[in-house]
Amino acid sequence: MDEPVCDLVVPCRDEALALPGVLRQVPRRFGVVVVDNGSRDGTADVARSLGARVVAEPTPGYGAAVHAGVLAATAPYVAVIDGDASLDPRDLDPLLDDVLAGRATMAIGRRRPVARGVWPWHARAGTALMAWWIRRSSALGIHDLAPLRVCSREALLELDVRDRRFGYPLELMIKAGGAGWTITEHDVAYRPRAAGTRSKVSGSVRGTARVAVDFAKVVR
Repeated sequence: MDEPVCDLVVPCRDEALALPGVLRQVPRRFGVVVVDNGSRDGTADVARSLGARVVAEPTPGYGAAVHAGVLAATAPYVAVIDGDASLDPRDLDPLLDDVLAGRATMAIGRRRPVARGVWPWHARAGTALMAWWIRRSSALGIHDLAPLRVCSREALLELDVRDRRFGYPLELMIKAGGAGWTITEHDVAYRPRAAGTRSKVSGSVRGTARVAVDFAKVVR
């Protein structure tokens, strides 16, 4: 089998129940790197049983997990998706096509909820505010903070994104704008996360407030 052109990084913490539904839908062009960020539910074992490479990242935080996955990736391009089954890996194919064809330095997904309550108002409002701020302060016409994304691994590492918590996507977009990246945005379905799992971010107002603090550290 040919080496994958793109490695899909899946940051996970306690996503054992969701991972089968995610990894079985990954397109053939993608390798899979699951980053176990301190799970206690057997996430790593499930990932290995499904053929994924597993990287352990003991430092807690979304940015820490993503960065560990990017470092472990070996393909020339990298993609990122959450491991909670709220996004469909098959939506990565057109994003990768944009990057390979030179239409974009990075292609990202714009979440479109498929049902009420999928994206709580407090999380949605925070994302909309940050996306608006980026549009005002850069040439990027984005509407979401890249929950699904594809770009060159080398170019991403050259951006030197430093945040290791929930501010990582915001810092990524700010630095991409500053570096003159071209970004295309595709609508993607945003579904309820897998039953039995809980969001570390949008599942509560407290979680969203924690993200807001991380965002503030990035923009100040």
